[in-house]
Amino acid sequence: MNTFNYIDGCWVEGQGIDCITVHDPALGVPFAELMAASTAQVDLAVTAARQALPAWKATPASERARLLHGFAEQLTARREALIALQMCNNGKPRHEAEVDLDDAVATFTYYAALAEQSPASNREVPLAVQGFTSRTRLEPIGVVGLIVPWNFPLVTSAWKLAPALAAGCTVVLKPSEVTPLAELAYGEIASQIGLPAGVLNIVNGKAETGAALSGHPGLDKLSFTGSNGVGSQVMRASAAHCRPLTLELGGKSAIIVFDDCDVQQAVDWIIAGITWNAGQMCSATSRLLVQEGIADALLSQLQSALTQLRVGNPSREEVDMGPLTSQAQWLKVAGYIASARDEGLRCMAGGKAVDRDGWFVSPTLYVDVPASSRLWQEEIFGPVLCAQRFSTEQQAIEHANDSRFGLVATVCSNDLQRAERVADSLEVGHVWINSVQAVFVETSWGGTKASGIGRELGPWGLSAYQAVKHVTRCLG
Repeated sequence: MNTFNYIDGCWVEGQGIDCITVHDPALGVPFAELMAASTAQVDLAVTAARQALPAWKATPASERARLLHGFAEQLTARREALIALQMCNNGKPRHEAEVDLDDAVATFTYYAALAEQSPASNREVPLAVQGFTSRTRLEPIGVVGLIVPWNFPLVTSAWKLAPALAAGCTVVLKPSEVTPLAELAYGEIASQIGLPAGVLNIVNGKAETGAALSGHPGLDKLSFTGSNGVGSQVMRASAAHCRPLTLELGGKSAIIVFDDCDVQQAVDWIIAGITWNAGQMCSATSRLLVQEGIADALLSQLQSALTQLRVGNPSREEVDMGPLTSQAQWLKVAGYIASARDEGLRCMAGGKAVDRDGWFVSPTLYVDVPASSRLWQEEIFGPVLCAQRFSTEQQAIEHANDSRFGLVATVCSNDLQRAERVADSLEVGHVWINSVQAVFVETSWGGTKASGIGRELGPWGLSAYQAVKHVTRCLG
C-alpha cells in the first residue's frame, strides 16, 4: 500500500496528481515511489489538527513533555535505520548522518525539558497606575503548518515540530519531495507513543501540496525553511490571511581569516564550512575573506587539502564528502561552474563534476573573485568556495556585510578581542569564532536581511509558537 501520508492518526494513500520518485544520489537511481497528498487531503489534515487543538492545548505540560521524551527515545531506537536512510536518500557521509540524528534527539529532549519547566502561564505585571492588576498568559498559537527542506531532513523538522508540540500547538508537516521518507518516522513514533490523533499530520507532495498548505485558511501560523524564491510565495500566501510566519531562507556567508591565525587550523575551519553536506547548507561559508599577509600560504594549503578530500558513495566507502542530493541541484551547481568559466575566474581546485555514477561535484575553489561576480553574490548551495583578499579589519567587515543575505559568519583570529569586535559588527544572526559550525539547541537560529524572519531553537523557538495574552482587571 502506498500509505505515505499520516492524517488524523491514520496512514492513508496519497490521492494527489504527483508521483514522487525518491533517488539515491550516489547512484542516480530511484529506490522508492509515493503518491502525493491531494488538496482535499491537505484540507483533511488541517481539519484534523483543528479538531485536536482544544484537547491538546488543555493537556498538562508534564504530559506533553513525556511525549516529547518519547520522540527522543524512539528516534534513538531507530538510530541505525535512520542513519542508513540519510546516507541513501541524501548522500550524507555516515559521520554527518550521525550528527543529524543526534541533533534531532537533542532537540526533542531540550523542548521536553522546557515543557517540564512549564513557564508560568499567569505572570503578574507591575503597573505604575494604582487600582488595577494585570497578568500575562502564554498560550499556544494554534494550528501550524511546517514546510521543511531536503538538505537536513529529520533535523529541520525537529527544530519546528518539537517546540510546536511543547507549546501546545497541533501540526501539519510537509516534508520535501526530494527526501520524503525520513520524516515518516515521526508519524510512526506518534502512533507508537500514543500521541493523540490529529496532533501531528504529515502530507507529502510537490508544489501543489505545498501551495495548498501554505494558503490554507485553517492555519494560525506557518513556518518554512527553504529557498528565497519559494519563501516569497509562502509569504504572499500568509499575507492573504494576515497570519504570522517564520522564514529561514538563504545565505551567502563569509568566513574571515586574519593573518595571525594558524594556517592549518584555518584551512580545517574553511573546509568544514563549505563541504559539510556537500555545501548544501544555507549557512555555508562560501565567501572566504583572507588577510593579505597570510593569503598566498593559506590558499596554497587550502588547494592541496580540497584536492585530497575523498568524494564518493557513503554507503560503499569511507568518504569526506558525498554527492549532491538531487539531479536538479547538480545541474544548478554545474551552471555556476560554467558561469565561472565564462567570467574567466581563476580556479585553484575542482571546477568540474566527478567522473562516476551519481551527482558528484569536486570541492571547488575560485580565487580573487570580484564582488560583481554572480558566484560571489548568489547562493550556490554546493561545495563552491570563492575567495577575496583584504588588508584591514574594517575592510573585512565591509566586504562581509556587503550581501543581501545575513545568516551566519565565521571569524578566525588569535586576537580574541578583535574577533569579538568583528563578530559584533557583522550583520548576521549567528557568528562562530575559531570554530566549525557547531549548532546547539540552546542557541538561536535565524538571520537578518533576506535570510529570513524570526528565530528557531532555544527559548526563542518555543516563543515562536506561543501567543501572549494580557488580562487586566480593575480593583474598584
